[in-house]
Amino acid sequence: MEIKIKAIHFDIADKLVAFTNKKIDKLTRRFEFISDVEVAYTLEKPEAALNKTAGVTIAAPGVNLFASKTADTFEEALDNALDGLEKQLDKHKERK
Repeated sequence: MEIKIKAIHFDIADKLVAFTNKKIDKLTRRFEFISDVEVAYTLEKPEAALNKTAGVTIAAPGVNLFASKTADTFEEALDNALDGLEKQLDKHKERK
């Protein structure tokens, strides 16, 4: 499995990379069929509230899933996006 992390409009901190890897590892242990994960962090207008977006794309056999959430912090945005993806993955797992 491959994890790709991209930072758009800012330099990503090691702490955020470690947090992201930890969360993705937890998700992939629950859903072993995940083949690739791509996380894109985007910093929208820096002066505004709710300006940090995390978009997560998951590739699994026969399906590509995507969720994107915006929040005050990248960690919160990633948590919210992964919550949405877990629901999608559960539905996909039930169909199989």
